[in-house]
Amino acid sequence: MTQDNKQVSGEDSLIARYFKPLATDPGAFGLVDDAAVLKAQGEDIVVTTDAVVEGVHYLADDPPETIARKALRVNLSDLAAKGAVPAGFVLTLALRKAEDAWLRPFADALGEDAKSFACPLLGGDTVSTPGPQMISITAFGRVPAGRMVGRVGAKPGDRIMVTGTIGDAALGLDIRRGGAVAAALAGDRVAQDELIGRYHVPRPRNALAKAVRAHANAAMDVSDGLAGDLAKLCAASGVSAVIEAARIPISPAAARAAVAIEKLVAGGDDYEILCTVPQDHIAALIEEAARVGVPIAEIGTVTAGREQPRLIDAQGADIVLSRLSYSHF
Repeated sequence: MTQDNKQVSGEDSLIARYFKPLATDPGAFGLVDDAAVLKAQGEDIVVTTDAVVEGVHYLADDPPETIARKALRVNLSDLAAKGAVPAGFVLTLALRKAEDAWLRPFADALGEDAKSFACPLLGGDTVSTPGPQMISITAFGRVPAGRMVGRVGAKPGDRIMVTGTIGDAALGLDIRRGGAVAAALAGDRVAQDELIGRYHVPRPRNALAKAVRAHANAAMDVSDGLAGDLAKLCAASGVSAVIEAARIPISPAAARAAVAIEKLVAGGDDYEILCTVPQDHIAALIEEAARVGVPIAEIGTVTAGREQPRLIDAQGADIVLSRLSYSHF
């Protein structure tokens, strides 16, 4: 393939065919340059990056559409928890081979989400790899100067809030792998599909980002597991917490699986917002969440001290967990 009498590389052809249509921001220059310009517009730029790796974050036979959506949405989830509005992203794609049957639905789904979340492609890189396939995205968001919501800032007395439901994705992965949850729900295809769907495609809570910025003292997204991520937030803020297990929101499908609480709170891949909110801001946050259609629940309290957060049962007794979260190492 030639263009203007110059040889065009396979990488350039791949980019032009699949990803140039996604680069709708003027600062992307139609992906003809090796850099982009993202205008700050007098605001702070929030930067986050996450990779999804075949065999770790998705299975080799997962649909390319769901892989694309997951790769972008895990980053959008981070922006939402920081109170940031999406501005754009860059993509690194490591492929064993370039096949239209995989790349076309991947690019189409990525483009649909980029448009839906107003987060256009700005640039990136495509490389070949002999090993597992990998997609890495760095996403950018905007917040008013000095207004990003960090992990630091939780205060004793804050109430702990979490969006959505917890544990669905971990159970969905178990089903995909033919584990105990698959056996427990063998006669309930609807529940299985719901949980697998939560594993395949996260639901980032970007609609609630501005409300988190207005009302939360500290926030992060739940990616490795509610128990472990709460411990990280508390450590960053120099506080502790008490969580009531009975108040953790669980979907009907997860409830039907009847698994131990540890599998739900330590499994990861939830991509919900975990935040601490002063008591006098709770009603306003709940009202805004209802307005934008994001479920949110109050599950505990921030306490003074630096000990590990406690998870308690209905009688106030500690629930001891053998692990707090998923860990890569």
